Amino acid sequence: MPTATLTGTCPECETGLTVPPIVEGETLSCPECLLTLRVEDIKDDQLTLQMVEVQLRDWGQ
Repeated sequence: MPTATLTGTCPECETGLTVPPIVEGETLSCPECLLTLRVEDIKDDQLTLQMVEVQLRDWGQ
């Protein structure tokens, strides 16, 4: 029995991604450029991904 997968493209490096079932709002990392991506939409097993801005902690140094 085949496992359902979803596909998408990293908006930064354009790497093709294949992931197990995921829902809107979840995040994942691009294996190529390591950016954190959020699932914005899913249509016909195709993901629309948006880069998530990561806030770095200021340690006051």
